[in-house]
Amino acid sequence: MTGKTTHFGYEDIPEEEKAGRVRGVFGSVASKYDVMNDAMSFGIHRVWKDAMMDWLAPRADQRLLDVAGGTGDIAFRFLKRAGSGHATVLDLTEPMLVEGRKRAEAEQMAASLDWVVGDAMALPFADNSFDVYTISFGIRNVTRPQEALNEAFRVLKPGGRLMVLEFSQIPNDLMQKVYDLYSFNIIPQMGRAIAGDRDSYQYLVESIRKFPDQETFLNMVRQAGFEQAKYRNLSMGIACLHSGWKI
Repeated sequence: MTGKTTHFGYEDIPEEEKAGRVRGVFGSVASKYDVMNDAMSFGIHRVWKDAMMDWLAPRADQRLLDVAGGTGDIAFRFLKRAGSGHATVLDLTEPMLVEGRKRAEAEQMAASLDWVVGDAMALPFADNSFDVYTISFGIRNVTRPQEALNEAFRVLKPGGRLMVLEFSQIPNDLMQKVYDLYSFNIIPQMGRAIAGDRDSYQYLVESIRKFPDQETFLNMVRQAGFEQAKYRNLSMGIACLHSGWKI
């Protein structure tokens, strides 16, 4: 017991409880996760993930580690763009990986894919193992995001690239209020109707509001050791891409 607390949505809880709670959320929604992503974002999450690949520009024979990789969305996109290479999908929640393995792309790309249950704050890989590290809509669920960024730096090879896709803050106050109204009133109800789980989606909405804004997170990326760190807002800042290089 560390005695330290962290947030689980708007609730303060002991740090050591968060991973189990997050595992419970994603274990509960795993079978409906991809359907809910489409419903919540009206399909725009696909555009954001494509924008991530555009900026990342995968190259042949690169090794990707996709953390909080869930059902494989990013890994599949990466391998298609790269044409060759290898992707390791790591997630804290085994049911998410089980759902990913069922997807048609997983069968087609089986020789180029690994699925690993693991913790973003203690990656089970050697130093300097990967060319690219991605994490999409996952780092806000990590108990100590700075430790996850530090681990990303450790496992990347010199010259390696970090790319984080995460929900963020809209710079326009009025637009943020409109988005908050939608998020808090509609998304948990969608969760109840589609996934049979209102509470998990209430947590996910709250967790977005607790996540650092663009500039604060950029400083965390730099603190982990990454250089040429930059960010790009997507859909006015509803989501944001952060990029950095291990040089």
